[in-house]
Amino acid sequence: MACKNNVFLQANFSYKTKFTMNITRNNVDALNAVITIDVAKEDFAAKVDNVLKDYRKNASIPGFRKGQVPASLVKKQYGQAIMFDEVNKLLQESLNNYLNEEKIDILGNPLPVAKDIDWEADTLSFDFELGLAPEFTVDLEAANKATKYQIVADDEMINEQVEYIQKQYGKLVSKEKAEEGDDIRVKVSNTAEGIENETTFNISDIRTKTNQKKFIGKKVNDEVTISTKGLFEDEHKLMDVLKVDHDKVHGLDVEVTFTIEEISTREKAELNQEFFDKLFGEGKVTSEEELRNRIKEDAEKQFAQQADQKFMNDTVEALVENTKFDLPKEFLVKWLQTAGETQLTPEQAEEEYTKSEKGLRYQLIEGKIITDNDLQITFDEIKDYTSGLIKDQMAQFGQLEPSEEDVTNIVSRVLSNQEEVKRISEQLMNDKMMKLFTEKVSTNAKEVTYKDFVKEVYGE
Repeated sequence: MACKNNVFLQANFSYKTKFTMNITRNNVDALNAVITIDVAKEDFAAKVDNVLKDYRKNASIPGFRKGQVPASLVKKQYGQAIMFDEVNKLLQESLNNYLNEEKIDILGNPLPVAKDIDWEADTLSFDFELGLAPEFTVDLEAANKATKYQIVADDEMINEQVEYIQKQYGKLVSKEKAEEGDDIRVKVSNTAEGIENETTFNISDIRTKTNQKKFIGKKVNDEVTISTKGLFEDEHKLMDVLKVDHDKVHGLDVEVTFTIEEISTREKAELNQEFFDKLFGEGKVTSEEELRNRIKEDAEKQFAQQADQKFMNDTVEALVENTKFDLPKEFLVKWLQTAGETQLTPEQAEEEYTKSEKGLRYQLIEGKIITDNDLQITFDEIKDYTSGLIKDQMAQFGQLEPSEEDVTNIVSRVLSNQEEVKRISEQLMNDKMMKLFTEKVSTNAKEVTYKDFVKEVYGE
């Protein structure tokens, strides 16, 4: 970034390296700086000579035997490119070391300033633009009065869940006439489109009541001809029913004929001890009341996660909205033009900056919160957290008391995958942030049913 009138707002900061080069930082303003690195020939000359010697050993030039090419010819052909490469390596190493040792927080990466370089000079001078991270404070009280939902499983929801489980584990019974909620096995066909398949689905899978009614009252061997457009809520369901490929199913609007081959329903399983044992293990649940309490407890655990995420999202929104600081926008837009695999136009980079600015602001706010509240994560914490996750998963499959050796072996395998380490670290940090927000942010508690929560939060 060019400095206005070539005047810097602060004095120069000089930095000596292990080489003879000199690094100077000129602060343009609070958010922008220019780093100047002066590189003397002796800083890279020896490395260039060594690389040229290696090139000479392996150079293959017509008219000369391998290894016998004159040094002057090798230098003439490869010297400039090797010098560029060695100087570039030196600049990257020196700049990274300088930023780390001076503890300079930057956004994006340093951008080289285009200028003419006299490569024959004794000292080469290079400039790099920096976008500096802003200084600011985070006041968690800015998120006060966020709503902290407590979602309860009411009797209506529990009744629905009990009935669903009874049907799921119930006995399949054939019927003569189709009714709402029945399963139907059908042959589906459209000769012109090459569609022919046998499949089973539930009448309630069909998206609209109007189309559901076309099947209700039908008997075995009856036919229903219907349009595929919007037949199911999810087009992937239509793909399974018709047995057509992914590309064909999207936007497919043809009529198909369903020939009913079997109608069945599930008789609800009895709420007896055999049923309870099948669901939860022998003797874990012994009555309908205990079943309903277990369903309520499990449901509310899941609801708590959704309520916590809503509280987290609202807190983040409030902090981003109320924590004010400037960003080096001009620098970041310029950096975005070359940051990705494909170079962007200034207009595209501006658009990308607009889309990512809010996320960048929260990253900076999150980093500040982590530093201010000492929320750093240690590897021992990651191991303990992973161990807890694994034990929870094993418990879901009936392994309530796994051996420490088994758990330790699984933890080792999981943490050998860097992607898994990253994912678990993010999850652990999210939990730490949630705990901090719960302790530090004053909230308005609100108890709601799940249906009311969905309606209030998502408007559905």
